[in-house]
Parts: sequence; C-alpha cells; structure tokens
Amino acid sequence: MPLTINPGTLIVASAYPDPPFDLMENGFASGFDIELMRAICAPLGLALRAVPYAGDDFNGIFEGLAQRSCDAVISGTTITPERAAMVLFSQPYLEFNQGIAVNRRLMPNVASTADLRDLTAGIQSGNTSDLVARRLLAEGDIAGIKYYPYHGIAAALDDLEAGRIGLVIKLFPVISWLVKDRPQLTVATQVPTHEQLGIAFARDNQDLCNAVDREIAKLRDTGEFARLRARWFP
Repeated sequence: MPLTINPGTLIVASAYPDPPFDLMENGFASGFDIELMRAICAPLGLALRAVPYAGDDFNGIFEGLAQRSCDAVISGTTITPERAAMVLFSQPYLEFNQGIAVNRRLMPNVASTADLRDLTAGIQSGNTSDLVARRLLAEGDIAGIKYYPYHGIAAALDDLEAGRIGLVIKLFPVISWLVKDRPQLTVATQVPTHEQLGIAFARDNQDLCNAVDREIAKLRDTGEFARLRARWFP
C-alpha cells in the first residue's frame, strides 16, 4: 500500500479554481488533474480527497506536504528547480506554454509580445507566469507588473476587461478556459516556455511517487490518459 497520511485515503491539495486542471461542477470536484488522480487511486485501493488551497501565493501550497496535511499537490503544477529543491515530483505528464490574454476591444491587433509595449501585466503571486513577465519587463516589452493574490484571478480579468491593466499571463490552457465566457477578452499569443507539469509529493515519500508514476504509465498504455486529455484539453 502506498504511504499516505490516512490509510486508504489520498489527500491532494488543489488551488481552485485552476480549470481545466481542477474546478467545481455543481459542488463536485472535477477537472483533468482530479479525474487523473481518481483513475490512479482506484487500482491502488485509495479514496481520493481533494482539499482546496486558499493561500495568496501558490508556492505556499507545498508547505502542506512538509506539514503532513496532504499527500500530494496537483493543480497543473510546473516543475521548477526551486520547487524541486523543496518537494519530490512525479515524472512530467503534460507540457504547456504560457498564454497572454488581452482586451480585444482595446488591443485588437496583438500578434506577439512586441505589441505589448506600455502595458501592465497582471500576474498571480507564485505563478511561473511571473518569470515570463519579469523577462518581458527587462526586455522592454511591457511597462509594468501588477500582482494579484492567487485566488484573485477573477479580479485580474475584471481589471483587464475594464482596461486597468493591459494583459494577463497564465498557463495557456488555464487562461484559455478562464476567458472563454468573457467575450471582450482573448488569448492573443503564447510564450514558448515548454513547461513540464508534475504531481508533487513530500521529499521522503518516494514510494507514493513511484506508485503514481507506475499508474500513469498504465493509463497511457490503455489509452485512458489520452481520453482524459482529449476531454479536458480539446
């Protein structure tokens, strides 16, 4: 049996809302990462329990692993050297770029980052989009950065609609999902960051990490992983 805090249960921390990785549908936890973890838990004889993370900075979510309040962290988590120094990651299971959303009414002709001069970027605290924003700022492609608490993504999008900021940077599938019901907003371009995503575990829980890696490999072999990906990332 994989090493979990409570025998028979896998507790995963997830930073709602981060669709399509995790979201609530009619009060029910869903999304790609949630459904993937359910598919992993079944053959391991584990019940999945997803707990929301409500911190202002995404990187604070990893503290739950050291404090033994969760067994794993999901939420479309990019593997970075800084995070890998704190936690253990599964093998990468998905790869995406960063997406840039703009107000199509105010900025109808954005085709590249060169078209973003004099604009302020909205960024969630602790997101890897911050690395992109700081590089664009250093290169003179944007004029500034405004930081929002992680749970403040809706406020960032509201500000983008109102013209108070000029763009929002976030992982491509997430920002694409978040703007689909906001007709004024569009994902104008991608920044090719090729970020590899992984599931995070406590550094001393190699057994659980290995068990999850094995189950993901089996899901790939059966085609179930591809089916889940096609459903959530059409």
